[in-house]
Amino acid sequence: MEEYISDNSLYIRSKNNSMINRKMIGRVLGMLLFIELGMFLLCAGVSFTSFGMLPFYFSGSIDTITNAFFETMSGFTTTGATILDDIESLSHGMLFWRSLTQWIGGLGIVFFTIAILPIFTTGGVQLFSAESTGVTHDRTHPKINVMAKWLWTIYLVLTISETVLLMFGGMSLFDAICQSFATTATGGYSTKQNSISYWNSPYIEYVVAIFMIVSSINFSLFLMCLKGKVSRLFKDEELHWFLASVGILTFLITLALVFQNHYDWELAFRKALFQVSTVHTSCGFATDDYNMWPPFTWLLLFIAMLSGGCTGSTSGGIKNMRLLIVARAIRNEFKHLLHPNAVLPVRINKQTVSSSIVTTVLIFFAFYLVLILIGWTVLLFWGVGFTESVSTVISSIGNVGPGLGTCGPAFSWNSLPDPAKWILSFLMLVGRLELFSVLLLFYPGFWKNR
Repeated sequence: MEEYISDNSLYIRSKNNSMINRKMIGRVLGMLLFIELGMFLLCAGVSFTSFGMLPFYFSGSIDTITNAFFETMSGFTTTGATILDDIESLSHGMLFWRSLTQWIGGLGIVFFTIAILPIFTTGGVQLFSAESTGVTHDRTHPKINVMAKWLWTIYLVLTISETVLLMFGGMSLFDAICQSFATTATGGYSTKQNSISYWNSPYIEYVVAIFMIVSSINFSLFLMCLKGKVSRLFKDEELHWFLASVGILTFLITLALVFQNHYDWELAFRKALFQVSTVHTSCGFATDDYNMWPPFTWLLLFIAMLSGGCTGSTSGGIKNMRLLIVARAIRNEFKHLLHPNAVLPVRINKQTVSSSIVTTVLIFFAFYLVLILIGWTVLLFWGVGFTESVSTVISSIGNVGPGLGTCGPAFSWNSLPDPAKWILSFLMLVGRLELFSVLLLFYPGFWKNR
């Protein structure tokens, strides 16, 4: 018996197929645009770094191309790792340019993640997924130029505010501006070899710590506050997760410093807060040598390095939104074992996260750890120490700055072999551009049909 199909059903089927085709075409076009953007960012990152290193090299401030490239890449990616062993010997002009590279890099990544990425995620490209303004990718303003002005204003206000507060603490105008550039960008380049500890001021340490944390908050939340939606700031679950992580790690390290290193309570809290803030926000400043702390605290600092700050901020790392999604997915898996037939979506800020985004985040998380393992192995091959290799790789991918051992906060990275510096420079760029957009270009299958 031949099945009868009405003209109406054919029309509906044709219409549905047309809608599916349009959606697929949109995804393909979005992917191609995303890939082209990745290529542009890769080329731009290398080009800006190659150009930005020229003042260091031609002035004689840094004597080799490898070191000049490394220092500049560390600046533009807001990593903060340095090869300089005598920072104070640089001229004010070089110190200002060094800090400015981080300030430019920080503003660039905020603008990219809040204003640009949502354009591509709406086209079906979810490689960045939870990296832009949040899980739902709400556009705070439909016009990019208006959003850019607001972001520029917020960034500038934070920088000026910190500069003024640091001057109240006894810093000169020049030093205050440079430290503020590095803090707002969560970069960590200081004008002093001893970083913030040079001033030996509890007031300055608290100011810098607070601004590091503030600069690691999703900038779209600040935009929402300017629009009168202040409640969004207090209800954001990623922010809760981030602040809770900073608080718990600070508390645990404070206890360790009091009972094992015999610090007094205020000093232990201040040093713990500052060091947790600087690695959690991927800033890279230092007020104490945590190589001298109990090894238990190193693990906690590693956790902070991996976590990073919030999405849509200047900070690096995996980002707390991704960790929150992973934690919710794991919790749901346990619930599903108890209730096999239950439908358990992942929800963030009372909104459901699509399964595709959850999958992408889980893949990102796994790939992040795999890349650390590969980088760690390669650096071991080039003769870098066990502790130094793993800490510098995590620090570079997370754009953190200091590591452990001879690459800790009390030392520079100048002792690393040149091949290691080039590898770590590449990892800084890969980490700043969120892995996939750069590494996809090295996947052979991508070029077969180009």
